[in-house]
Amino acid sequence: MITAAQGVKVTTPCVTCGGVLVRDIGQFIDGGQLRWSVEGQCRACPNAWCETGAGPTPEEIRRALLDEHGAVRLRLATKEIKETSLVLVLRALRDMSHLSLGEARLMAAELSGAGLVGTSVEMARLADGLRKRSVATTLAPSPT
Repeated sequence: MITAAQGVKVTTPCVTCGGVLVRDIGQFIDGGQLRWSVEGQCRACPNAWCETGAGPTPEEIRRALLDEHGAVRLRLATKEIKETSLVLVLRALRDMSHLSLGEARLMAAELSGAGLVGTSVEMARLADGLRKRSVATTLAPSPT
């Protein structure tokens, strides 16, 4: 099982006092599951909190990670999907992302074409799930 994590610190005005609020934003894999977290603490007042979740990462968190670290593109190692490997790809995508067959087919077509783009943690998780089903992939930085 792979481990992957990515984080970024973001500052915003504190809604309580107007001081500097520091948010530590992250995304990681825990037990094969995609997870995210946000911890915030004001430098000027006691305003502080921690929030975590599993599953799809809120867009604000994804955007902060993509802005800081850039996107990663996941592609199948071979451009051509044969019938037997298509079944493996579809099964992996459906199991990991809880997709309908139609959604998994669209995602498989993207994988064999331009590729899927996301955070490094999201793409590492998908790559690991495909690797476990003997489907070779490549990861590379992406302009978005």
